[in-house]
Amino acid sequence: MKNISNVTAAILVGGLGTRLRSVVCDKPKVLAEISGKPFLAYLLDKLLTTGIRKVVFCSGYMGDKVEDYFGDTYDSLHLCYSREDEPLGTGGALRLALPFFSSDTVLVMNGDSYIDTVLNAYIDWFFEQRTKAALLLTKVDDTSRYGSVEINEDKTVAAFEEKRDNAGSGWINAGVYLLKRSLVSVIPMGKYSLEREFFPSLADGELYGFCSDGQFIDIGTPEAYSIAESFFTVRNHEDFAGM
Repeated sequence: MKNISNVTAAILVGGLGTRLRSVVCDKPKVLAEISGKPFLAYLLDKLLTTGIRKVVFCSGYMGDKVEDYFGDTYDSLHLCYSREDEPLGTGGALRLALPFFSSDTVLVMNGDSYIDTVLNAYIDWFFEQRTKAALLLTKVDDTSRYGSVEINEDKTVAAFEEKRDNAGSGWINAGVYLLKRSLVSVIPMGKYSLEREFFPSLADGELYGFCSDGQFIDIGTPEAYSIAESFFTVRNHEDFAGM
């Protein structure tokens, strides 16, 4: 039987943020301010709605600033830190954090993107599938910046399409994953990518995709960061109107 409070969340916050340094140069991009609070706080606020209680930050570049800002707790969330000494990629950073995962299931989130969706519905669906790995997907009008994900009728991932110009609409990886701890343990130690190496290796019936209609933002570029305030302003107004 599932117990969401026992699911550990891992947030990947070790990126160098090279493309964003022209506008955010004195801090890691996950601490870039949106309406007076860091982007990462929006992810933590989302986790507070799920019942999850433990969050592991997979940190690296300027990781000390993340730890200094958030400390050991955020409301009811207990925070801990797995710090890489050199860039390990998303897969390597997650594998390094394995000793911090006390739960059988890990919810992994990219620290520089946000999707406006109900995470509990995704988590419930994952347990119903009885699978070891799943991606949260969302549909965008132009997949050129992200690449796209093809899925089968049974919701297994069929293939990943590389980034290309004039790609058109399609499903993209929204940067929120559910993985069994046993699967994380087989990720090689060292530099390794979830997106380019690990997930494609599972695209033969082992990896599922959960399709969401939630709005998505990735603040990895100055252009995307410039619209983040309006993105969250709209979200907050919609939430208030629905109360």
